[in-house]
This record gives sequence, C-alpha cells and structure tokens, in this order.
Amino acid sequence: MLSVYKKRRQTLLSELPDNSLVILVGSQQKVRSKNIKYHFRQDNDFFYLTGFNEPDSFALISKKNNEETFTLFCRPKDLLQEVNFGERAGVKGVLQVYQADLAFEIADFNRELVNQLNDIEHVFLSDELNLISSQLIPLLDSQRLNSPFDVVKQYRTLTPLAKILHPMRVIKTNEEVGLIKAAVQASTKAHIDVMRSCSSSTNESELSAQFMKSIAAFGSTEVAYPNIVAAGNNAMCLHYEDNNAPIKSGQILLIDAGAELNMYASDITRSYPINGVFTQTQKQIYSLVLSALDAAIAIVKPGTPWNALHETCMEVMCKGLIELGFLDMTFEHAMETQAYKKFTVHKTGHWLGMDVHDVGPYHDEQGNWRKLEPHMVFTIEPGIYIPEDCYDVPESYRGMGVRVEDDILVTKGGHENLSAGVPRTIEDIEKVMAE
Repeated sequence: MLSVYKKRRQTLLSELPDNSLVILVGSQQKVRSKNIKYHFRQDNDFFYLTGFNEPDSFALISKKNNEETFTLFCRPKDLLQEVNFGERAGVKGVLQVYQADLAFEIADFNRELVNQLNDIEHVFLSDELNLISSQLIPLLDSQRLNSPFDVVKQYRTLTPLAKILHPMRVIKTNEEVGLIKAAVQASTKAHIDVMRSCSSSTNESELSAQFMKSIAAFGSTEVAYPNIVAAGNNAMCLHYEDNNAPIKSGQILLIDAGAELNMYASDITRSYPINGVFTQTQKQIYSLVLSALDAAIAIVKPGTPWNALHETCMEVMCKGLIELGFLDMTFEHAMETQAYKKFTVHKTGHWLGMDVHDVGPYHDEQGNWRKLEPHMVFTIEPGIYIPEDCYDVPESYRGMGVRVEDDILVTKGGHENLSAGVPRTIEDIEKVMAE
C-alpha cells in the first residue's frame, strides 16, 4: 500500500519544475475539554501523499536535479504519552514503515526546512489551517535579505499546492475507487437497517444510532459528515444535525448519511415514510425527485459537461412542479426565472473522495464547465422541499422534504451507480420496510 503514496508523490513532482520543494502541514490534535481529546483525523492532502496518520506532523518533498527526497517529521517516542494515548511511530518507525528518505522529530522542522530551501526556487505549500504560513515568508526571504551583497540572491516563488494537487485528486485511481466502494457498501447495509428499524423507532436519535451500529460491522468508526436524520419539517434544514426529535407515523424521514472507511467517503440520501407506506401526495413528490435523479444519471458518460447534470434535474422537477400546480406559469418562463428554486433550493451534486465534498475544479482553465472523465466519482442529489408554512400549496404536501442521492462512478463506457443497492423505488422501499 505504501507504494501508492510514493506513486502519488512522483505524479505530483512530474507536474512541478525542477528545484521545487513541497511543504505539507498535517492536522493538529484538538482538545475537547481539559485532557480529553477529539478523535484525530489527518489532513487529506497530507495523508494522500504520505499515508502518515499521526497528529502534529510535517513533510517535505523536494525535487532537485529531477530526484525526489521525502522527509517526514513526527512526534518523538514518549513512553508515558504512548501508555495514555497510543503508540507513536517515532523517527525509526517513520524510516522503516513509511519509507521516508529522511526523518526528524517535529522540533527539528524549522532548522531542516531552512537547510532544504537551499537552491530551491519554487515552494508549494499545503497548510489549510495556516499553522506556519505567517512564519514562512520570512524564511523564504532570509537568504536574499541576509547574504552579502556580492552573493547570488535567491528569489523564491510561493504557490498553494492545492492548485496542482486538487485537480489530480478529481480522477480516482483503481485503489481509491475500491476504497469508495467499500465505504458505500457499509452505508448500503446501514441504510437498509435504518429502513427496517424506522416504524418501530420513536426518535431520530435511534435511527442515527442504528446507522452507526451498522457501519461499525464493516470496520467503519467514522462518518464522512454528521448524520442528517430529519423527520417532517426538520428536513427543511439541509444540514440538520440535531437528530433528536420525535418521529411520527405520517411523516417523511430524510436520512442523508455516509460511512467513512480508510479515509474515503460515501454520501447517500434516501427519503421515505416513517410508517413504510407512501401516501398519494408523498408518492407524487418522491417519484418526481427520483425521476430527476434517474434522468441525470442516464446522461453520465465521458464528455458530458458537469453542469448538464444539474440542468437535467431542474428541467425534470420544473415540469413536474408545473403539472402539480405548484408553479402557475409556462415551463419556459419558469426555467428563465428559475421559479423552481422556491422548492428545489440547492445544487445537485459534488465530487466525492477523501472529502465528502471533494476537492478539485468544476471548470477547465478556460472557464468552461469541466467534462466528465473515467474514474471521476461524484454525487447526484436532487430534492424538493415544502415547508409547513408554505400556504400556497395543499396542506397534504406541507412539511415534506424529499432528497434522493446516489454515488456515481464514470466508466469508459458510461457510468456505475455505486449506491444502487440502497432501495430507491417506492415498491422496493415499501417492500424492505415491511420485512
């Protein structure tokens, strides 16, 4: 597995000029209260290039004379700390296990950084939390400002690494696709378990806990984002996280939840009646949203512009909202004025990978919408939301939020719906919930 990280570093360096230095800043350990820490999660760019999962770490990747040197900085070995909070790799472990060319303790970072800046012209920085950014400019200028007047001056450029790295991360490797599929598999089982538990539960928190229990059976102890388990009007909040309200038989439950496994995310949403049987009005809204999703999935193939997915969803839902009488205007006028936004609210997809809203541009260098390519992975998630106080629609529709979201892989010949195993038709949902 470590060869994967080395290959990624080599791919990155192939995009950089000679005499370049990449500086990676890992995530810090966060304190919850006094000596109680939050569970640690590594910075994604740092982990993507190193595979190292300890807090407070740094890494340097240099390219001189077209040769790579990988340097990793870690916490020192400390028996007392390790007894209390877990084993540390230490310098020896970093060299042996993580195959660094050079390894140092964190305290040596500034000194070694100055050493490695010698003859470097191009510096690329990944420091999402700005932990060292303010200290870096003086270091980059130190040779120019402090050397004798007759010594050749070094003028170094500083570029955010994200400009180079994040476009790379949009196209997933076979290994990454496999990791995403594993996360989706865990989520698939969990969503089905929640469906089966729904009618016998009394609170959103029970269903959220059921999801966590189910993904744990796959070795997943993390979710890619806080679970959204929203009954009835709570679904009007797109990122509802309270998950602690009573649930009632006639309500629609919107559950947006995805396991994270081996640092890779899944992101799946389903909406269904808590009692397991759709009413006629619930069927109408649900069928409309699912039709929009299926229409967008159907056009996924290499060469399709990214924006076509959203536009397809909006066209389908706009026509349906007009047919239901929610919009009293022509289709052309509704599309031109975007009147459908009153009920659709949000965009309908995003990249998926190590981040649930994964990094990378949606436009090419000319500013045009990016076209889909094999091994892109993303979500499509249309939704319709009708608040309780939306008095210009019939009462039977109010307080209903319906979103359906699948995880899609672009293949050479078209696409694969990775989350198709989670029941999505009315017939399949009612069948599973009746079991």
